[in-house]
Amino acid sequence: MKYDIAKILLETQAVFLRPDAPFTWASGIKSPIYCDNRLLLSVPRSRDVVEKAIAEVINSEYPEAEILMGTSTAGIPHAAIAADILNLPMGYVRGSAKGHGRGNQIEGRLKPGDKVVVVEDLISTAGSAIEAAEALKDAGARVLGIVSIFTYGMKKGIERLKEKGLKNISLSDLDALVEVAVEEKYITEADKKKLIAFRDNPGDETWMKGESK
Repeated sequence: MKYDIAKILLETQAVFLRPDAPFTWASGIKSPIYCDNRLLLSVPRSRDVVEKAIAEVINSEYPEAEILMGTSTAGIPHAAIAADILNLPMGYVRGSAKGHGRGNQIEGRLKPGDKVVVVEDLISTAGSAIEAAEALKDAGARVLGIVSIFTYGMKKGIERLKEKGLKNISLSDLDALVEVAVEEKYITEADKKKLIAFRDNPGDETWMKGESK
């Protein structure tokens, strides 16, 4: 599955690789990769494959799931479509509580004890997924785990999820993506080394030389 999903992410440019002209993330980090899984929504055939894969993972890994909760904002449409496939309720978790109305952070009906799966589009340092899970726990939900479309596999994200006792299942990851990208000639073997070096130490710009520490 990981390689099939990786191919879709590259074909739809939901994941875009540019090792020789890095993107600059909001944090200031220079990155050879940019991910925007919302682009999948614009390609029905690819979207269908990805959303069915999310539903299949939930069925197999979290069979007790009673509600899907998307992370705001990119996880919301994927949670909605997967919930429709599974005939489950869904909602979403805001980054922070609203400053008006009822001041909700969690949108959608949720009762204490409900078994919830968080749907996320991308795991990098896992911040938004963890924040959503913590908000749901604070509301009395039982968070079974997370399903995400793609993960960079960064050490920080893996460690943070482990610290919180949160299980994450990603449809694809950077290791699979770079293998497909080389095979399909999106990048070279030298570029692949840069991407892996970046993943292993994103704050160290020596990855631009293909060096890993």
